Amino acid sequence: MSVASNESPIILALDTQVIEKAAQWIRATNTVVNTFKVGLEFYLTHGRAGIDRLREEGDFDLFLDLKLHDIPNTVSSATKAVASIKPRFLTVHASGGADMVSAAVQAAPDIDITAVTVLTSLSKDSLLEIGFAQEPLESAVKLAKLSLGAGARAIVTSPLEVGAIRAAVGGKPIIITPGVRPVGSPLGDQTRVLTPKDAIAEGSNFLVIGRPITSLETSTLMLSKALEIMDSIY
Repeated sequence: MSVASNESPIILALDTQVIEKAAQWIRATNTVVNTFKVGLEFYLTHGRAGIDRLREEGDFDLFLDLKLHDIPNTVSSATKAVASIKPRFLTVHASGGADMVSAAVQAAPDIDITAVTVLTSLSKDSLLEIGFAQEPLESAVKLAKLSLGAGARAIVTSPLEVGAIRAAVGGKPIIITPGVRPVGSPLGDQTRVLTPKDAIAEGSNFLVIGRPITSLETSTLMLSKALEIMDSIY
C-alpha cells in the first residue's frame, strides 16, 4: 500500500486502557490525523470490541501494534486471528527471523505487515547487554533488509536509523518512526529520538507520536499541538 501525498504523517498513539479517553483523542485530532495506533495495553484489555467502539468515531486507518514474536506457525495463527479487524498495519518483531515475518505476510496478504527493527527504548549498551553483536544502526539496517526480503511492506525504526535504511533499501518501503519528540517535549522512555521535521527529512513516511499530544488537558490543546507539529514539518 503506497503513501498518499495528502496523507497526514502523524500516527497518534492511543496508549490507554480507557476506551472513552481513546475515543476523545480520536475526536480531538481526526481532522489532522488519519491513522491511530492501538497497542497491547488497549487490545489486551478490550480486544476487537474496543476497536469497534473506536471506529464509531469515524473512518481511520488502524495501526495494530502487537509486535508479534514467536515461532512461525504461532505468528501465522495470531495474524489470521486479527486479520478480520482489518488493520492497515500489523507489527511483528523483525528479530523473530525471516521465516516468522514471511509467515505473517502469507497469513494476511492484504495487511501491511510491519517489522519492528530495534526498539527506540534500547540504547547501544542495552543492545550489547541482551546479546546483539552490532550497534543499533547496523542492527536496524540488517533487520530491515531481512524483513523486507521476507515480504514485509513497512518497517518501524528509530529516526536515527532511517537515513541508513533508506540508503540500503530504496524509497519504496514505508518507514514508520516512533521516538519522535517535538522541540521542548520530554523524552520519556525514549533514548534515540529526533524532531518530527528531522525524521521526515531523513526519509520517514509516518511518525508515531503519543504523549506530546495526548497528555494535554483539552481537545482544543491536542488539536493545536497536532497542527503545530504539522506546521513544523512543512
